[in-house]
Amino acid sequence: MVDGTYRKERFLEMMWNHSERVNTIVLSWIMNSVGKGLLGGIMYASSAQVVWEDLVERFNKIDGSRTFNLHKEIATLSQGTSSVSVYFSKLKDLWEEFEALVPASSCDCPKSREFVAYL
Repeated sequence: MVDGTYRKERFLEMMWNHSERVNTIVLSWIMNSVGKGLLGGIMYASSAQVVWEDLVERFNKIDGSRTFNLHKEIATLSQGTSSVSVYFSKLKDLWEEFEALVPASSCDCPKSREFVAYL
């Protein structure tokens, strides 16, 4: 439903009601999964695919300033008075966010392998 593979036009006309119900369920699931601050931009959409494409457009970009700040946070993070488990959890969260923002290349060239090893 979200990538456009299953549009209602692909089915027999008698199945269109079912397709609309499934779209409504998926749309409801997406709206209940996003943060309250994002609802304003997607609240009146009638298609799960439109909402999904909007969210992909918003969040599927590499944010240079955020990656720089994450890299800086990771480099300067110190345990201080925190327990090892709290410190490691914070560090792991930062690593995971960094990896999500800077996806590994899918090609198998030498530079790509170096980058994956670096990550």
